Amino acid sequence: MAVPEHATPSALPAEVRSIIAANTSDSVPFRARTAYAHRTWARTFSSLPELFIQPESIAEIEKAVSLARQCRRRLVTVGSGHSPSDMTCTSSWMLNLDNFNRVLAVDGATGLCTVQAGIRLYQLSATLDAVGLAMPSLGSINEQSIAGTISTGTHGSSLRHGLVSESIVELKVTMADGKTRVCSAEQRPELFRAALLSVGALGVIAEVTLRAVPAFSLSWSQTIDADARLFNTWEGELWKQAEFVRVWWFPYMRRAVVWKADKVPKEDIEAGRIKHHQPGTSFLDRKLGYIIYQNLLALARWIPRITPWIEWFVFGLNYGFRNGESTRLSGVQPSYKAFLLNCLYSQFVNEWAIPIHKGPEALQRLGAWLNRLQPGDPGYVDHRIPFSAEGLWVHSPVEVRVSDTTVNSSAAKGNRPYLDITPNDGPALYLNATMYRPYYRDPTNEATERYYQAFEWLMRDLGGKPHWAKTFTVTPNEFAAWYGDEWRQFCKVRDEADPEGMFVGPWHRRYLLGGETPLLPLEEVGFLREQAKGGGFRVSGRQNPAAPV
Repeated sequence: MAVPEHATPSALPAEVRSIIAANTSDSVPFRARTAYAHRTWARTFSSLPELFIQPESIAEIEKAVSLARQCRRRLVTVGSGHSPSDMTCTSSWMLNLDNFNRVLAVDGATGLCTVQAGIRLYQLSATLDAVGLAMPSLGSINEQSIAGTISTGTHGSSLRHGLVSESIVELKVTMADGKTRVCSAEQRPELFRAALLSVGALGVIAEVTLRAVPAFSLSWSQTIDADARLFNTWEGELWKQAEFVRVWWFPYMRRAVVWKADKVPKEDIEAGRIKHHQPGTSFLDRKLGYIIYQNLLALARWIPRITPWIEWFVFGLNYGFRNGESTRLSGVQPSYKAFLLNCLYSQFVNEWAIPIHKGPEALQRLGAWLNRLQPGDPGYVDHRIPFSAEGLWVHSPVEVRVSDTTVNSSAAKGNRPYLDITPNDGPALYLNATMYRPYYRDPTNEATERYYQAFEWLMRDLGGKPHWAKTFTVTPNEFAAWYGDEWRQFCKVRDEADPEGMFVGPWHRRYLLGGETPLLPLEEVGFLREQAKGGGFRVSGRQNPAAPV
């Protein structure tokens, strides 16, 4: 139930109602309501925030932050909730910027565009396209807000591009003191680099200024091949054959689908020499295919050994069965449409970045482990993974993507995040291990945990770091060793920006702060994680009991 602009939700504790009532006599609304249930997109986690706040101006964001500080409450900013982790879960106050999503200014000559931080990528792309502009690169999903995209290190797949945030030139961030500050590579550069991948721990990103590029179309196609050919062309042709390349690797079949896309000259589109055309509808994009695959995945929860057969059957129906085949899935589309990928079902996702040259080793070792290969078997390598794969069957494919921060000189431009997971000295390879949740039901916990335990061991062995928005198990001490001075600088900026921990919760304690750091006054402490009806976990928390209102 929505609460009128100056009303005080009656479900709140008396002292909180009193503070809110005393601060709602001015002209700045406090748009908040109770009885809101938050769920991640994949329904892996849910929580019941005490208040759900939807501001429509920077003044309203500042008011929400100030009231949270006075009421001694943690504040979580959430967009689409696309991360499968519990990063956005809270029992305290939740701030959603879906109503703070306007485009404020666009300069067609320079490409500079200033937007409110709640705008979703599909809204931003449509607005830019209408004035002949586009984002240089995007990920596979367009439901995220621009703030969430920045805060978690979203990337596409291209050796000519880095993170999506490399196009950001300026941010406005509302800090824990209720004041909004401007930061860029020139103004407050330390805050800027921390905010470009903040995992929600610094404040509320309120406005974003980015540099778009002239709108472009992509001509794309897919081919199928044995993974042996993939490995043989890795260092030369594979990642350089087009501006955008991504791969889906199927471990049981030892095959791969390679997607490549290049820009189409604008004059060819305008002259009609090349025309936009939509790709054919794939098996999985049809309703029947969607239902069949989900039911097969559900059946595999009870009979896991049929999983490789499912992979072969669905792969053939969706892509074709012959190697080297250019499938019917090709098209010429505006870039913001061509980048999109159907995520299908709820899923756990564990993604790490490793140096690109270690890709063949990573996939060969993982494949040998999953297939339980022995010396003398085709494709055998010594995987050295110290966990058993007996009785384990996993979902496919593993998504393989690339980016290169160094090529674009993000560090020189001052807009490389402190917490960028890509290597400092060359391109990054992202390996994305997915486990589907058919009908929002988990695969067997033992299977998922053992797969991810082995996958993470291998990624560590190859010098990797995990994607911040995905599922992983890493300690703050590990992060500190991997990032070195950049980790210390991020923590310094975070501590100065939010000394009381208004933006800190159990997720940040696990991965940023660790058990040795004293509990912060406004930090939310997790105390309950229970299986929720309909799948996933419900997460509860409480404020630091040492700092009551």
